[in-house]
Amino acid sequence: MTTAARLSSTLALGLAVLAACVGGDAFRASKPSASPHAAPPASSLSASADYGAPASGGDTYSRPSSTATSPQPAPTERPGLGTVWGETVSSHVSTKPFERYSSSPFAAVTVHYNDAEGVDAQARYLGGVALQPLRAYTPNGGVSVALVDQNGALLPGGQMSGRTLVVGAEGQRYNIIIDNRTGGRYEVVASVDGLDVIDGHAADLHKRGYIIEPYSNLVIDGFRQSDDTVAAFRFGRVSDSYAARTSGDRNVGIVGVALFAERGSRWTTDELERRDSANPFPGDRAYARPPG
Repeated sequence: MTTAARLSSTLALGLAVLAACVGGDAFRASKPSASPHAAPPASSLSASADYGAPASGGDTYSRPSSTATSPQPAPTERPGLGTVWGETVSSHVSTKPFERYSSSPFAAVTVHYNDAEGVDAQARYLGGVALQPLRAYTPNGGVSVALVDQNGALLPGGQMSGRTLVVGAEGQRYNIIIDNRTGGRYEVVASVDGLDVIDGHAADLHKRGYIIEPYSNLVIDGFRQSDDTVAAFRFGRVSDSYAARTSGDRNVGIVGVALFAERGSRWTTDELERRDSANPFPGDRAYARPPG
């Protein structure tokens, strides 16, 4: 997606939620509603809890809550990967105020994922590319998005025809890493398989997200269950995916990250665009003129 046009409209001040950042807690962008957290699928998943500490005092997997979406009829099996509802992992958040500079994100990054066979097929469909550890960048290059494995290593992928493709493996746990190399503080609205990572329902840019501080990393490590836990992201069969077990599998295989600048930030979209379009030789070719 291209850099959003400048807008002068404002958003009302909202509370932002801090998500899990490297070296500290993360913040979220709005007060939770009566049922703010993603609900687990109708049946427990089979992924083993081999990464991250399960939440203390609870089961490895959460049972369905009363607000869980009624499961859809068992879908016809599709090839490739989706994201399943993994084991419960400790991941603390708290709230902070954040006022958006604009109602539109200044940048959005999309990452398509699949197993090796699926990525190879899609790469050939789009024109082919050599795979390597991969980060996807915003148009101005100051923020990057990547999928990493349970050890923090970048997953391999390639970019072609405007798409970023990443290879995963069934049963593998992964995290979304956003790396902010700018002096701006941003709100991050993220989705997996078309579902908001905070409430588990259909993703929408009007929903509030996580806050990433200047010159820092943000780690999104699962669908949020509470202020203290998430259900880990794990690759799995499409029919076992959280999306397929709740709202449908139409949008499996995609991760979306939208970034909103903060009102009053030094590094607004306007400032970035002015720097990007700066002219090193702005003077004309005219000769010197007498004074007056």
